[in-house]
Order: sequence, then C-alpha cells, then structure tokens
Amino acid sequence: MPALPLFAHPSPDSIVAWRHGRPVTRSSFVAHARALADTLPAGRHYLALCRDRYHFAVCLAAGLVSGRIGLMPSTFNAAVAAQLAEFADDCFVVTDGDGAPHGLPELRFPELPHGIGDEDVPAIDADQTVAWVFTSGSTGQPVPHRKHWGNLVRNVRGEAEQLGLGDSAFAILGTVPAQHMYGFESTVMLPLQSGGALAAAHPFFPAEVCAALAALPRPRLLVTTPFHLGNLLAVEASPPTADLLVSATAPLEPALAARAEATFGCPLLEVYGSTETSQLATRRTTRSDAWRLFPGVSLDRRDDAWWASGGHVEQPMPLADIVEAVDARHFRLVGRNADLVNVAGKRSSLAFLSRQLLTIDGVVDGAFFLPDDGSQLGRPAALAVAPGRSAAQLTGELRLRIDPVFLPRPLIIVDALPRNATGKLPRDACQALYRQHLGEQGQ
Repeated sequence: MPALPLFAHPSPDSIVAWRHGRPVTRSSFVAHARALADTLPAGRHYLALCRDRYHFAVCLAAGLVSGRIGLMPSTFNAAVAAQLAEFADDCFVVTDGDGAPHGLPELRFPELPHGIGDEDVPAIDADQTVAWVFTSGSTGQPVPHRKHWGNLVRNVRGEAEQLGLGDSAFAILGTVPAQHMYGFESTVMLPLQSGGALAAAHPFFPAEVCAALAALPRPRLLVTTPFHLGNLLAVEASPPTADLLVSATAPLEPALAARAEATFGCPLLEVYGSTETSQLATRRTTRSDAWRLFPGVSLDRRDDAWWASGGHVEQPMPLADIVEAVDARHFRLVGRNADLVNVAGKRSSLAFLSRQLLTIDGVVDGAFFLPDDGSQLGRPAALAVAPGRSAAQLTGELRLRIDPVFLPRPLIIVDALPRNATGKLPRDACQALYRQHLGEQGQ
C-alpha cells in the first residue's frame, strides 16, 4: 500500500477542527504539528495525556511526521506508568492538564504558533506504526497491540462508508476520550480521513454536551456511549438537533435508541469492535439487530470462539463475544463472555479486578462481581475479607491500582466469602450478600 495523506481535506483553508468556537484550517494544523514535532524530547515513544482533543490530534500528527509511536493504555496510573517504562524505556508524556506523569519525563503542551502559511499535507507510509494500544489481558498485565497507519486509514474510511457520511463535512463531537480506541477512531481519525472537523471539547455532563453540540455548525455528529446517552436523555428533554448519532462500547437497548433518534431528530448507528480488532461492524439499532461487517472483514468460527480477520484487522483475533452468523456480512450478538466488565466505554475483567483487590495489605480474601440489580450501567461490586480495614481504606488503595470507573459500588466488608467446596464463589451467594447490604444501608 502506498503512503497515505494525513488529511482528506482538499485545500489549505479547509476546516479541520473547531476549538473554542473558532475554526482551525488544514494549513494551521500542519504547522502546529510540525512545531510540536520540533519540540518533542528525544524518545521515540510518547503518551498524549491531553484532554483537549485538538491537542491530542496535534500530538498524533507530530508523532507521525517525526517517526514517533504513541502509547495508548486503557488507563493511566502509577502502576501503568511503570509498566510503560518497562515496555519502552524512552517514553515521555505530553500533557495539557494537571495529571501526574508518575515518574515519566513530561512535556507541557506548548503554545501554538500564529500567522500560518500554506503547508503541504504530510504523506505517511502505510506500514508506519502509529501506536501501541494496550488491553489488560487475562493476566492483568497490559498487552500491546500494534496499529499501522494504512490499516487505521482503511478502518475509518470504512467507517465513513458504513455511516453514510458521503461528501458531507461533518463536525464531530465526542463524549469519549481520544485515548480510548473508539474515541481515537471515531473522534480523531474519522474527521481527518473523511474531510470533517473534530471538536476539541471533551464534554461529559449533559449540559456540557448540549452546549458543545449547539456551538458546532451543521451537519454535526455526536459520538457517544449508552452510558452517556442515557444520562443525557434523563435530564435533557430538548437537546440540540444532530444529523447523526454514533454509539459504541456496549450494545444499546432498542428503546433507548428509538428515544435518542426521536429526541435528536436524526438516525443513530452503533459501532461494534474492540481495542484488539478495531471497529468491525455497524447497525441501525431501531431497524435491525443484525450487524453489518466493514468492507473486507470476515468472521469465522474456530473451536469455541469466533475470530475476526481481513480488511483492516491487523491479525486474526478472537472476539470477546458469542455471535450468530446471519450470512457472510451480517451477524447477531448472542452474549458476552461472563467475565467481561464494560463501564462507560472502558473494558476490564472481573478476574483482573479481583486480583488487584487481593494485592492490598490486609485483604485475606476478596472478589469483584456484577450485581443483578436491573442496572444497565454494568458497574461492579466487591466483597472483601479484611480484618481491621474499612471499605473506604480499601477503595483508596484500589484507586491507585485500577481505573476509577471500575471502583466497586459498593465494596462490602464481610467475615468470610461464601465459597463452595471447590473454592468457587457462587453468583447467587454474592447477590444475596449484595441485597443484604443494600437492605442494611436503607435502614
């Protein structure tokens, strides 16, 4: 595959981003990227801890033009920083916030230059490594997955086709972070490769999302999750009109999808994929429960698992889900592997979370589990045997080990875990303790 351009935007004056209510042109973006590339430390690996999505995109482009490689862990804390340093001892952090670099060399995002002239669009070799993205894996140790420029471009061009963007230059706003694979693909790479404009804002609360969306020109696209969408619709009866909604990270209930389409006045499409495989399929939830695969991607069954391969998929990878094939290009989701936890667009496993709990001093036994309380948020709870320690103390220790979205709600201190004769922890026994705890809290 030949070298591929950084942008699909046709002219130097094409709008690539919206930041603080102002447009950023293609020529300005290229100049910003080249200026940042000139100030980067000598290391070849970088971690872009930028809340401003435009800053993240500039880091991406600066890395590409200077031959550097991004590191994209699913979360960032002291333990992850140590693991990244072991993986790439030359790595450094580029940040525009107050988050601690946890011992890694740090570069504060510099002031962007003004007075920009025309710049040629950089062409990036298709085989160039863009990033290593990390998943926790079955052991809890970060597992790196390489992402090449050519496959990323093929991926998001396929997404643009699946979403029906056509020649329209959408302004694209995301409630998901750029460092998350879904956010990286759909809020950074997609606008760059579809001729659209990324929104620098990273709104979270419903009022913030509505204000940021209303500030963008039409056509405009909101990239979100069931978690964020449900929260927004619960408090905002009349959000700004959108032209397209995109949701991912967990299957969306048809009723919520229908309500979202009616409220925003536009179609909603879901995207299915994973960090390992990148995006694989889309569906219009209000019209079908079947997913349509991206161009060139195929699924095949091997033993007890389904594998994705072809197209932009870097290498054949097993799915974390159980699927049912409809035909060569369509499938249905039957269920998720029981151990998988997915909260607000981030993925972990009950086994990994439980292991982190057991590493805390004073914890004799413990386990995470998913409460059966009718909630669709997927938040885990935990049981712990820890004489002399409080739930607040253990939660504070966990905060240093895991992403805050997976902190147990609640963490219940018990005298002993209800393990059976084989040492297993029956799900119904966990549910009984959970219900008992809620009853006691309600007294």
